[in-house]
Amino acid sequence: MTEIGYKLICEEHGPNDLVEYATLADRSAFEYALISDHYHPWTSTQGESPFVWNVIGAIAQATDDLRLGTAITCPIIRYHPAIIAQAAATAGVQLPDRFFLGVGTGEQLSEHILGDRWPEHEVRLEMLREAVEVIRALWSGETVSYRGDYYTVENARVYTLPDELPPIRVAADGPNAARAAGEIGDGIVAVAPDEELLSEFEDGGGEDDPRYAEIDVCYAADKQEAVETAHEIWPQAALPGELMWELPTPAHFEQAVEAVSEEDIAELVVCGSDPEAHIEAIEQYIDAGFDHVTIHQIGSNQDEFVEFYESEVLPAID
Repeated sequence: MTEIGYKLICEEHGPNDLVEYATLADRSAFEYALISDHYHPWTSTQGESPFVWNVIGAIAQATDDLRLGTAITCPIIRYHPAIIAQAAATAGVQLPDRFFLGVGTGEQLSEHILGDRWPEHEVRLEMLREAVEVIRALWSGETVSYRGDYYTVENARVYTLPDELPPIRVAADGPNAARAAGEIGDGIVAVAPDEELLSEFEDGGGEDDPRYAEIDVCYAADKQEAVETAHEIWPQAALPGELMWELPTPAHFEQAVEAVSEEDIAELVVCGSDPEAHIEAIEQYIDAGFDHVTIHQIGSNQDEFVEFYESEVLPAID
């Protein structure tokens, strides 16, 4: 059975709006939500980037049943993993049995801000493995001293722990990260309907763990209006290769997306009000093997989007 979730995008919305949209999701037919964790938006047009852990605390108080996960927290550079161990444990107490920690190797956009070197992906993946080890050690409730290749922890103990520890899902956009997700995580998060990615995940030990995916859409009654909105707010969706992980500032992204056309976005983002287009996009991920598909609605018309999905899209998804 596939679950369909709702994406809360901190780069597009302020903290109060995010809480409002979380309550909207809680009342809706969406079965869970993911929330992004950035220091910067991708471009200044998006215009927001609140501190996600404050927002999570507010969502915990405003919702009753909504399951929530970070997608994605990078606990390797901007955050020390010992800090994320405490933050995620607190979120687990506030959202009992409703929270998971999604982790990944991050983007330079948000991770370079303290002046740290931005290492190549292989090194970042090694750092992530060690970071997850630190987090799990601190979640034991014992006093931990740890001296690894990348992190040091001295006499640290997380006192506030939930009865059930949050699962750790690992983001992957390539085979090495997918295998690591199977080895160190309790699930995978991806952004492409890639069967080979899931095969590597299974080979790493993730056969029975959840598989999360994300899809960008822009619902509007008029398709051209949707294309224009997606092009204005989310043009980085069309950037090729590794630019998403390597560009350091919103200004660099703004330069890079100057060459992105509305036609480029229309090919990559599901735009408009044809339910079959939305259903087909979701089914591509289901056919690839994902059992959780998360929908990111670009723009501010979240209420209309939820109503459209509840009436026209979600009933068609098995």
